[in-house]
Amino acid sequence: MGSVRTLAIAMGAAATTAGIAMAQESGQGAAGKAAYGEHCATCHGGNLDDGEFGPALKGTAFKARWGAQGADALLATIRTRMPPAGPGTLPGPTYASIANYILQANGIAGNMPSEAAQRPRPAPNSDAPPGTQPENAFRDTAYRAAVAGRKAKLDALTSVTNAMLAHPAEGEWLMWRRTFDTQSFSPLAQVDKSNVGQLRTAWAWNLAPSQNEITPLVHDGVMFLESGATVQALDATNGDLLWQFVRNTDEATIRASRTKALALYEDKLIVPTPDGHIVALEAKTGKLLWDAEVLTPAMADRHGGADGVPLHLDGAPIVAGGKVIMGVSLGITNAKGGCFIFALDARTGKTLWRFNTVDQTPPGQDSWNGAPVDERFGAGVWTAGSYDPALNLVYFGTGNTYDAATLLQPHAAKGASNDGLYTDSTLAIDADTGKLKWHFQHVARDVWDLDWVFEQTLVDVTLGGKSRKLVMTAGKIAMLDGLDRATGAYVFSHDPGLQNLVVKIDPRTGRKTTNPALEPEPGVAKFLCPNASGARSWPTTAFNPRTGVVYLPMIESCAEYTWTPRSAAETAAGGIDMRFAGRPRPNGDGKMGRIQAIDVKSGKTLWTVRERAPVSSSMLATAGGLVFNGAVDRSFSAYDEATGKLLWRTGLNAAPSSSPITYSVNGRQYVALVTGGGNAFDATGRGMAPELASPAAGNTLMVFALPAAKGATGH
Repeated sequence: MGSVRTLAIAMGAAATTAGIAMAQESGQGAAGKAAYGEHCATCHGGNLDDGEFGPALKGTAFKARWGAQGADALLATIRTRMPPAGPGTLPGPTYASIANYILQANGIAGNMPSEAAQRPRPAPNSDAPPGTQPENAFRDTAYRAAVAGRKAKLDALTSVTNAMLAHPAEGEWLMWRRTFDTQSFSPLAQVDKSNVGQLRTAWAWNLAPSQNEITPLVHDGVMFLESGATVQALDATNGDLLWQFVRNTDEATIRASRTKALALYEDKLIVPTPDGHIVALEAKTGKLLWDAEVLTPAMADRHGGADGVPLHLDGAPIVAGGKVIMGVSLGITNAKGGCFIFALDARTGKTLWRFNTVDQTPPGQDSWNGAPVDERFGAGVWTAGSYDPALNLVYFGTGNTYDAATLLQPHAAKGASNDGLYTDSTLAIDADTGKLKWHFQHVARDVWDLDWVFEQTLVDVTLGGKSRKLVMTAGKIAMLDGLDRATGAYVFSHDPGLQNLVVKIDPRTGRKTTNPALEPEPGVAKFLCPNASGARSWPTTAFNPRTGVVYLPMIESCAEYTWTPRSAAETAAGGIDMRFAGRPRPNGDGKMGRIQAIDVKSGKTLWTVRERAPVSSSMLATAGGLVFNGAVDRSFSAYDEATGKLLWRTGLNAAPSSSPITYSVNGRQYVALVTGGGNAFDATGRGMAPELASPAAGNTLMVFALPAAKGATGH
């Protein structure tokens, strides 16, 4: 793991492990045959010599040539010529398996391509040595003009400064939810209430498989996004591929991966990788600039290694004052000390600081019920942070614990409390030092898997005649808490009414009292609302700073949960000892998708939209008076921000399990989102309304715009 390569033409591919012992349908032989069938058989035929469009790859002449030259030579030829639409675009192990499959099918044994032959090659269309370029026959006038035009677009990319990140141009989308305050709001207004009904597909682009949750970034007319282990730079006006980078790692790791967004800083694109690294790519070329290991191989092991369930980098990085800052998630087992938030130098990748999200206080004065540090689990961070440059504070939310017994069952060493810091908390951390400035625990001792890990929205509002600078966030129970972002002082809670866990809130401290009837009892089923997937989850809210209204995407759900106490040994190993059986809310109308508009100042609900289909995408608000959202019925919709009236809806090829954006290039506004999915929240929504089953195929980027003016090219 850890090798990389930069490519210039797009082509989807499935990674396979290097090495095929025999050309048969078992083990790695099957992998090579499958890769050949996917990428080569269309031209060369299923039997290697019966294709209509390609030469025979077996027979006397073939064996005479390649038996003498060997696997390395065949691999080099295949890599530089195939597939015709994208030479060099498959992962290295895939090329190796195809080459060996062909040789074995010809009875040429013992010719596995060498390690040296499988190493990354220069990108096609680069200043690469002769023999690594596409065939000269393809380099006609049209080809040269296209390459020159794409190079010019990349050459025009400007350096992304701290000032640009703090105050992006209206048409740019430079980070996860556009701005450091994570408001998911765009000042673009070309698409508005009067014309949104004319939105049409402008272009689309297939992506490599992953669990989605993808957010594209757009800078100077270039779009950057990652799916699986594939990072691409596209022309944001038409989808032309400008460059591509593929991280070579195993297929299981790639398909299990999800990264919500990348980050831009100076000349760099900052990328979390499926195998637990952060890499910096040159934004103009995709060239690797540095590679930092965040998770060791054991910590990132997807196959049940020493630490069992792995840690993940599945949020998104932000760059605050030249530091790449991101959290680590999952922590079902206590992998090397639990989850953490870290900072790297954006120019070098050097680690600058690390903050443990599981409190490390020794037993006796701890908040973990007297449990030793290695028996404290969770507090994962799978959402990007927010940043206040004036205070130089970054804000992150954290998840729950994954073994309720730690906080429910007594331990030998009595702790100061069983609150379980820093689960279900907002953490305000000094961006320079990594020191905790303050924390606020939204729910103490959360043993119901109802995390408070989502976006931290920074808002400036007037309350009681006084201007307040707040950080605002809602957990899985969808209750919206507002805190002073300088001190962490509690300000308010607004409850949309989809939960039955919290029955009382201290108006001064904000500490919540949970329903005694829902306290876990061994083997006793309890009715809880919402279920463990949450009334809301990672799909973000949107806040319009011009109106002071926040838009919450939610699912109306409940569950029966049962606690099964575990032995001391099982608790020490970590795990999930709560079992949840999803149930609809007992209202009988079958509607589960919900969008609620709440006035932050008053806490009043302005409007609510309820539909059968559970929501599956983040919210997006715009200055055009619109809010966008997608659902598991494959719909993508725009609503009137003031009334909730449906203004536009289109059917997609698959459910949009992602975060939509809007941007502009050359005066034309676009709205984009990624369809596909397969993550846990997406699967829960489908399971609640199975008649709305959505294709589980690969991800697709969909881009919409108003019809171009007559004579305009859109480029």
